[in-house]
Amino acid sequence: MSKGARIVLLGRQGSGKGTQCVRLSRHYVVPHISTGDMLRAAVRENSLLGRSVVDVLGSGGLVGDEVIIVLVRERLGKADARRRGFLLDGFPRTVAQAEALDDIADGSPLNAVIDLVVPREVVLERLSARRVCRDCGANYHAGPVVPSPWTCDTCGGDVVQREDDTPESINRRLDLYESQTAPLIEYYGASNRLFPVDGVGSPDQVFERLTTVIDSR
Repeated sequence: MSKGARIVLLGRQGSGKGTQCVRLSRHYVVPHISTGDMLRAAVRENSLLGRSVVDVLGSGGLVGDEVIIVLVRERLGKADARRRGFLLDGFPRTVAQAEALDDIADGSPLNAVIDLVVPREVVLERLSARRVCRDCGANYHAGPVVPSPWTCDTCGGDVVQREDDTPESINRRLDLYESQTAPLIEYYGASNRLFPVDGVGSPDQVFERLTTVIDSR
């Protein structure tokens, strides 16, 4: 991946986008920009933005396009993203957001949009077992026996289930993805920027598939 490359990673919730973006960010020294992480941080900080989106996030809904576009425009305007490019995780989620991203990146088009393909039944299982650190956001997987107390290996914070990882919320989010976000596949496919990648397998296997695609751009 060349310096200043701009990559979007699509995929269902639980497809492993966040995990792979962290690895890709370190590998290519490109900032990983997760709108989900930014929104959850705003909720934890009880900021004006956080208070405006807390109910939507808790119910598994999508934050409105206008709010997200402003958030991303501001983040992509920072020096690291302008200089090195970015790995976008969680944005765009709708065609309107994709059109806004093309406008934001005018003159510096996206290099590739990768669709991390994982079947719905697999992500349901993953999300039901996902746990996160309340303080730093580190992800964990709850095995058959959950240790008690469970503290984060990174910062010592409490490891809990996210409020939007209940079965009802998970299914609602996946339904939203398929109805509102899946059309992005057609949008980016029409401009030959879309690269499907199999997201099933070990993290190392998926990472190798991703880097093969990215290095070819």
